[in-house]
Amino acid sequence: MPVGFIGHGNPMNVVMKDRAEPWREWARSLPTPKAILTVSAHWEDAPVTIGRTRDHTELLYDFWGFPEFMYRIGYPAPGAPALADRVEELLAPHLPVARADRPIDHGAWCPLVHLFPQADVPVLQISMPMQMTEEALVALGAELSPLRDEGVFILATGNLVHDLRHANLAEDPEPPEYARAFDAWVATALEHRDGAALESWREAAPDPLLSHPSAEHYRPILVAAGAARGAEARFPVEGFEHGTISRRCVLLD
Repeated sequence: MPVGFIGHGNPMNVVMKDRAEPWREWARSLPTPKAILTVSAHWEDAPVTIGRTRDHTELLYDFWGFPEFMYRIGYPAPGAPALADRVEELLAPHLPVARADRPIDHGAWCPLVHLFPQADVPVLQISMPMQMTEEALVALGAELSPLRDEGVFILATGNLVHDLRHANLAEDPEPPEYARAFDAWVATALEHRDGAALESWREAAPDPLLSHPSAEHYRPILVAAGAARGAEARFPVEGFEHGTISRRCVLLD
C-alpha cells in the first residue's frame, strides 16, 4: 500500500463539493486497503495511544461554533481491533504504548467521508506524541511501515501550511508569498526524498513560524515520510483555502 498525507483544512470541507471532489477523484486511483491507520494533527497525546477499536458509530466533533448539522455527520466504519494489536506488537518493543476508547477526530473523518465513502474499511487512529522530536516521529513512521505490506493504508492528516492568524475564513484569497514558499519547500523536500530537510524544517524552511505558528499540522507529514521509507512523492491535490491553509495532499508510493 502507498502512504498518504491529506491537507484536511476547514471541517466544513466535509460538505463543500468543490473542496471534497478533488479528494474523491484522488481516492478513485487508490487501491482498496484492508484497513486504514490514521495519524491526525488533532490528537497529540503521550505515550503513543491507540484509539477506539469498536465500530465508529461515535465520532469526535472537536470543533466549535459550526452549524448544528456538522455535529450529526456520521462515518460508521468498522473498528480495527486486529490492527490495534499489530500496531502494539510493532511499537511496544521500542516505545511505551497506551490505549484509549477515543473516537476518531475531524482530521480523520472529514477526509475519510470522501476518500472511502462507503465506510466499509476498518479504521484505527493513533496519537502523535507532542513531546516527540521530528526525528522520533520519522522513526515512529518507520516502525509502522511493515503494515503497508499487510494491506494497511497509513494516512497522515494535517496541513503543510496552517496559519489561522491570517486566514480569511469568508473567502479564498491568493496565498501570501510566505505560504507559497513554505508549501513549495516541503514539496521539493518530499520530491528529493530529503528527510533531513523535513526534520530540520524550523531551520531550513522559509519563514517557518509564519506558516506554522504551532507545529501540530506540519508534524504528521514526518510520520508519513518515515512510513514511506523514501518512496516517490506525488501531489494529487494542491492549492490553498482561506489564503493561508495548504490543501496539498501527498501520495508516497
